[in-house]
Amino acid sequence: MAHPSGSYSVNAEPSDESEDNEPLLRDVTIPPLCCSARLNLASLMFLGIAVVYGLRVNLSVAMVAMVNTTGEPVPGLNGTVRACPLPAGPDNTSKTFEQPEGTPQYPWDAETQGWLLGAFFFGYLCTQIPGGYLSGHYGGSVFLGLGVLGTATLTVLTPLAAKWGPYWLFALRALEGLGEGVTFPAMMSMWAHWAPPLERSRLMSMSGNGANFGAFVAMPLTGYICQTLGWPAVFYICGGAGCLWAVFWFLLVSDDPRTHRRINEEERDYIIASIGHQGSGHGWSVPVLSMLTSVPLWAIIITQMCSNWSFYTQLTSLPTYLNNILHFDLKSNGFLSAVPYLAAWLCATMSGFLADHLIERKVFSVTTVRKLFTLTGMLFPASFLLAVAYSGCSHVLTIIFFTLTSATGGTSGAGVFMNQIDIAPRYAGFLLGITNTFGTIPGVIAPIATGYFTKDHTMEGWRKVFWVSASVNVCAAIFYTLFGSGEVQPWAIPKDEDDKDEGKRTRSVSA
Repeated sequence: MAHPSGSYSVNAEPSDESEDNEPLLRDVTIPPLCCSARLNLASLMFLGIAVVYGLRVNLSVAMVAMVNTTGEPVPGLNGTVRACPLPAGPDNTSKTFEQPEGTPQYPWDAETQGWLLGAFFFGYLCTQIPGGYLSGHYGGSVFLGLGVLGTATLTVLTPLAAKWGPYWLFALRALEGLGEGVTFPAMMSMWAHWAPPLERSRLMSMSGNGANFGAFVAMPLTGYICQTLGWPAVFYICGGAGCLWAVFWFLLVSDDPRTHRRINEEERDYIIASIGHQGSGHGWSVPVLSMLTSVPLWAIIITQMCSNWSFYTQLTSLPTYLNNILHFDLKSNGFLSAVPYLAAWLCATMSGFLADHLIERKVFSVTTVRKLFTLTGMLFPASFLLAVAYSGCSHVLTIIFFTLTSATGGTSGAGVFMNQIDIAPRYAGFLLGITNTFGTIPGVIAPIATGYFTKDHTMEGWRKVFWVSASVNVCAAIFYTLFGSGEVQPWAIPKDEDDKDEGKRTRSVSA
C-alpha cells in the first residue's frame, strides 16, 4: 500500500479489497508452512549455508593443529603477564598437538596465521555484487549451487596447498572465497520469489542461520578429526559433504514457485498473490544512482560492516584465544568454540518467528521491528565482549560471556541482515551483494588486526581486540537507529505498478 511519505510497503498486512474494490487475497487460502515447498527450500538452503560456513571456519580450528608453534610461551617484559597459567598435571596440554604419524605441521607465526585466516575474504569480496546482479536476472538456484560446489571442491585441495607453502594456501583460500561469495546474494534473490511478506523473517532466519549451525557442527568435528585422523582429513570430509549437498540441490530446487514441479496449486497461488509484482526479476537495468544515494541502504551497509567486525573476529580468532590464552586442548577447543554458535542459531531462529509475529499482529511497523532487533543484536554483544576482556583466566566466565555475545548477536538476523528485501524486494539479491561486499571488509581486516594486536600472546593485546569490536558495534547501533528503514523505497517500485497506483489516484481525484 502507498504511504504518505511516498514509500511503498508490501510488508503491511494486505487489505481485503483494493481501491477499485477488486479482491486481492480474499480467495487465496494461506497454506500451512509445515511440509510446504517453501519450508523444504528453507531446509535445503539451511543445509547448504551450514556446509559453506563449515568450509569457511574449519581452518580456524585446524590451524591450531597445522601450526607447531601455537601456544608457545612468550617471555614477559617488565613483569607483564603474557597469558594465563598452564593447567596443572595431566591437563597441561598447551604443547604441540600430537598428530597421526606423517601429518605435517608448519612454523607459521601469528601474523602469517592472521593473513591465512583472512585470505578467504579477499576472494569473497569480489563476487558478491556480480553474484547478486546475475542472480536477480537469471535466478539464484544455479549460482547458490555452483558456489557451494566450487568451494567444496577447492577445500579438498587445502592439504596440498599447505604443503606447497603459505602463499599457495592464501591463494586457494581466496579462490574459495570467490566461489562462496555468490551464495548469500543468490539466496536473497530466491527468497524475493519465494517468501511471502508476512513469513520473510522466519523463512530467511531459518535458512540464513545455517551459518551458525555450520560453525557449531564444524568446530568440534574439526577438533575431533584433527586428533584422530589428522588435520588433512578435515578438508577431505568437509569438501565431500559440500559436493554431496550440491547433488540434492540441483535435483530438487526451482528458482520460482511457478516452475516448481512438486508444489501444490494452493501454495503456489498464495506465494504469487502475496508477493505480486515485487517477485519479478529486475532484468538487466538497475537504478544504481538511486541506490548510491539511498540513506536506508547506506544504513544497512555501515551497520553490517560494523556488526561483522565482531562476528568475524570471534569466528576466526576464538579457537586461537582458547588455545593461546586459556590453554584448552584441541578437542575441548573445538567444542567450546562451537557453543556460542549453537546459542546464536537458536536465538536467531526464535527471533525470526518473533519478528514475523510482531509484524503480522501489527504490534510494531516493519521499520520498528528491524531497528529493535538490530539494537538488541549490537548493544548486548558489545557489553558481553567487554565482559570477556575482563574475565581474566576464568574459563567458565569466558565461555559464558562468549556464548552470550553470540546469542544476543543472533537477534540482528531478524533486523538489519534481512533489511534489503524490505526496502527493495526485486533488487534484494543485488543489494545483498553490495551490502555483503562492504560487510566482508572486516573479514579481511579483523583477523589481520587481531594477529597484529596479539602477536605477543598477551592478555592486554586481546583486550584491545575486544574493545575495538565493542566500540564499532555501538557506533553501528546508533547509526542504524537514526537512518534505518523497513519500507520499500520509491526507486524499487516496478514502473508498471507505480503507473497503476498513479492511475488510481487520478481516478479518485476525478470522482
